[in-house]
Amino acid sequence: MSSHPVAATVASLMPRAKEELAELVAFRSVADFDQFPRSESEGAARWIADALTAEGFQDVALLDTPDGTQSVYGHLPGPEGAKTVLLYAHYDVQPPLDEAGWTTPPFELTERDGRWYGRGAADCKGGVIMHLLALRALKADGGVPVHVKVIVEGSEEQGTGGLERYAEEHPELLEADAVVIGDAGNFRAGLPTVTSTLRGMTLVRVRIDTLEGNLHSGQFGGAAPDALAALVRVLDSLRAEDGSTTVDGLADDTAWGGLQYDEEQFRKDAKVLDGVRLIGSGTVADRIWARPAVTVLGIDCPPVVGATPSVQASARALISLRVPPGVDAAGATKLLQAHLEAHTPWGARVSIEQIGQGQAFRADTTSPAYRAMADAMAVAYPGQEMQYAGQGGSIPLCNTLATLYPQAEILLIGLSEPEAQIHAVNESVSPDELERLSVAEALFLRAYASGAS
Repeated sequence: MSSHPVAATVASLMPRAKEELAELVAFRSVADFDQFPRSESEGAARWIADALTAEGFQDVALLDTPDGTQSVYGHLPGPEGAKTVLLYAHYDVQPPLDEAGWTTPPFELTERDGRWYGRGAADCKGGVIMHLLALRALKADGGVPVHVKVIVEGSEEQGTGGLERYAEEHPELLEADAVVIGDAGNFRAGLPTVTSTLRGMTLVRVRIDTLEGNLHSGQFGGAAPDALAALVRVLDSLRAEDGSTTVDGLADDTAWGGLQYDEEQFRKDAKVLDGVRLIGSGTVADRIWARPAVTVLGIDCPPVVGATPSVQASARALISLRVPPGVDAAGATKLLQAHLEAHTPWGARVSIEQIGQGQAFRADTTSPAYRAMADAMAVAYPGQEMQYAGQGGSIPLCNTLATLYPQAEILLIGLSEPEAQIHAVNESVSPDELERLSVAEALFLRAYASGAS
């Protein structure tokens, strides 16, 4: 770690940071209120609002966004004439999945083998703590040299667009000269990285109906059209023989020109079983950063246990399609819907409902903010040069902000390096990464303030 005074301050604050992250992780703040109590999300929002107030933020507010969730906002005034920087994170988390698969309870921050485990530890409650650490370090070392706005979203993982729509209705609220999105991650732990592109996303629910009701498979099977079999055929049509995504009319041959991802390292990071081949063609970076990717997120059909010998009358699935930069998400949604309809067999009835959508994002890495971040990363990670990588995931707010504030410089950093296993069981955060990136963010704010004056 650097010997810089800001680094020493951040190091001294790490025990407090661990305690605070434990408090925040304890909230079961999944923004799916059919599964988790709304009070858990509201409790996390209040915790963040109280933390901002304690740090001297003004205009702290719980914003009721159109999707029924709350985002937390606050403004910390800086010196007169200073630039404004918006810091973003989200407090909502993915469901813990199979809680029995966790080595330790998912909503209890637990230290093990030098990492802190818990749902949201990296994605993205750790990002909230990162912002607090950076600001505290600056306050202890001469003050915060910019105006700071903080926005912490309450439904990012659901893709329901509440904060995007709120921002569009209140365009002055999040206006800033630079935006630091604390919801990405280093390409590898210890390798400072900014994410320069994000894939967009569309989420649809498809339902297939063939019969008025289930039928006895012995009496009617063989002639009665099986809705589940029809759905399986539709889903299979979305992939080529090698596993590449094939949506009619959607290009799948774009190449990635930046940092490459070694295939063997990817197999280790993804924990691919021995003997199982990767899917798709081109480099790994092509496949996960520059090309579309379809995933079947869930299927409604009878479970194996308790199943009866029946021809199914109805079946449905939830499908995610990631779309690369340069592809309009709305256009990709139309192509996906048309593909699903065209590939539904036997004249079965198909209905498609769009659940969520977000545009892809590409940053301008030549801007002053990126130079300031490179300088800051060089101090926080001595001997390492900042890298530029893509990210296969989606942060829909990025494009909303880029549209609302075309002059704003948007940077993506964060704690979700491969070992963090975000969205999976046993998610964790590296405290070393939290410490270094907090130092980097603090020094970035100082460098950006002086360089942009």
